[in-house]
Amino acid sequence: MPHEIWAGARRVERVVYVTGVVLMVSGVVHLGVFAVDGGPREGPVSWRKAVTFGLSFGLTLVTIAWVSSYVRLSGRARTVLLGAFTVACVLETALVTTQAWRRVPSHFDLETPFDGTVARTLAAGGALIVAVIAALTVAAFRAAPGVAPSMRLAVRAGFVFLDVALLIGVVMIVRGMTAVFGGDQERAYAVGGFLKAAHAATMHEILVLPLLARLLAATGRSEARRVRTVTALTALCAVAASAVTVESATEMSSSLVTATLSVLIATTALTLAETVWAGWHH
Repeated sequence: MPHEIWAGARRVERVVYVTGVVLMVSGVVHLGVFAVDGGPREGPVSWRKAVTFGLSFGLTLVTIAWVSSYVRLSGRARTVLLGAFTVACVLETALVTTQAWRRVPSHFDLETPFDGTVARTLAAGGALIVAVIAALTVAAFRAAPGVAPSMRLAVRAGFVFLDVALLIGVVMIVRGMTAVFGGDQERAYAVGGFLKAAHAATMHEILVLPLLARLLAATGRSEARRVRTVTALTALCAVAASAVTVESATEMSSSLVTATLSVLIATTALTLAETVWAGWHH
């Protein structure tokens, strides 16, 4: 499948794919740095941020380039949106990684003019990402000729989940910056990430759901059955994301979240395994 995706990709999509892989390599390299250098796993100053931003932004960049191929866009609009998204992802990862090497926080840090510029640029980059994903979401809900209903459902649901993840990110930034402007820098680091788990829980359904739809298409199942399968997994993802969000917002016991995520992970793994098996024997 990767070869088919690359062979059928437009020029702009190939550029995005390569850039996404570079960002993921950066994340892996910094995982090695983290393992050698050590340091805290949590907190505003940690190699973990360079690792997670590289891997997550790289994977998201590759995912958006692929998923957008199922969205009805003009050539110009596709180039502008993917180009802007790529610039924003590279900028966010580069700035966070730079601050990790400088051993200073990347977000909510206004201690020096340079750090303040970084924090504001990260906020601007985040705003650009929100705008691009919002535009792609709107485009995804327009009719796209030649796209199977199961894939349309997966793409649309995936973009909605991603919109929620970005909205959660905005809420965290606003809450953190409110603390900063209130004169409490340390509190900004504590409250700014209070929905971090919910943010992560809604980020990558944009990959999981379309990937499931793509695998289902190779099994020869009826389209009605494919739609039911995608719908079921979408509902499970929504339940899991809701549980994580409630736990994060209320600081309740994580037992419910653990149980819900365990069921989701097991169900997803079994669904994907069964789908791949059916496709192999088709």
